[in-house]
Amino acid sequence: MKILFLSLVVILIAVYGCQKSDIVQQRAKNDMVKEDMAIEKATFAGGCFWCTEADFEKLPGVIKVISGYTGGKKENPTYEEVSSGTTGHVEAVQVYYDPSKITYEELLDFFWRHVDPTDPGGQFVDRGLQYRSVIFYHDEEQKRLAEKSKETLDKSGRFNKPVVTEIVKFAKFYEAEAYHQDYYKKHSIKYGYYRHASGRDQFLSKVWGKNLEGTKPQGERTYKKPDDGALRKKLSSLQYKVTQENGTEPAFQNEYWDNKKEGIYVDIVSGEPLFSSIDKFDSGTGWPSFTKPLEPGHIVEKEDRSFFMKRIEVRSKYGDSHLGHVFHDGPEPTGLRYCMNSAALRFIPKEDLEKEGYAKYLKLYSTR
Repeated sequence: MKILFLSLVVILIAVYGCQKSDIVQQRAKNDMVKEDMAIEKATFAGGCFWCTEADFEKLPGVIKVISGYTGGKKENPTYEEVSSGTTGHVEAVQVYYDPSKITYEELLDFFWRHVDPTDPGGQFVDRGLQYRSVIFYHDEEQKRLAEKSKETLDKSGRFNKPVVTEIVKFAKFYEAEAYHQDYYKKHSIKYGYYRHASGRDQFLSKVWGKNLEGTKPQGERTYKKPDDGALRKKLSSLQYKVTQENGTEPAFQNEYWDNKKEGIYVDIVSGEPLFSSIDKFDSGTGWPSFTKPLEPGHIVEKEDRSFFMKRIEVRSKYGDSHLGHVFHDGPEPTGLRYCMNSAALRFIPKEDLEKEGYAKYLKLYSTR
């Protein structure tokens, strides 16, 4: 019985040790292996890949864009071979993106606004099938979404001709030669001249006007929870256990308990902003603690009666992630202690807020 009792005590401390009482001070280094965040791929052909690459790279949530060739049968084609129109390949880009920051639907919407989807013979000044517009889908869900978006655009009346952009199953992508990558950065003057002379921007401005960048203001976010399969790829085993199975990480052996840098903390699942370093304090518990949320609307509080205790659980609104608990033993001005799991959070330093798409929060640190 004594062994059973002691085992139960250990479990309660390890799993729900965020209670200040009965905390075992274990100040050990965090040696947990961090897994890379999930990155998904989308492949588009929109004429000259210099332009398509430059357009997609400015989107928040896009990690990188690679210019290359796809759609044909020739192995390892060269630029000269593809541009001759004899390989079956098209100039295309492979977009690597974080689905917690930008969705595939948003990429599709952006793609339509940066091509002429009614032109079957090329794009703007570049003529030939090697410059036609194509969406290459990587799985059945991408295919479904691409077909749906194409149908919606076709019925919208935006164009007076049919939308003819092809939707094709992705096979293999060949990276273009090094001098084509980031061409718009390396040769900005030549690129600027080419882009203007191509007529691309003039056409897009005429068709879309002020709606060229989409219906959402640039930088505004949509937060959503990925499906379980995507989550298992995206999250480490500990992150999954905490956010999806209401787990708790070890005290003093987690990433942010003693983080003193300036920045914000977002949901590891959805990316929605949750807390700021301005409201973080040392609670002595071994978990990151805050006096209040950065965005109260992103916080959901629920009564938790597990483990023979009555507490208030904290979850994220859009990601529905288990974050931790809130207690009434914090410092002024709120008297609250939002005791969070590092595994449920991702920290974004203030110097990275703009490039990560959270520029609106820079003003918090402008006078500090």
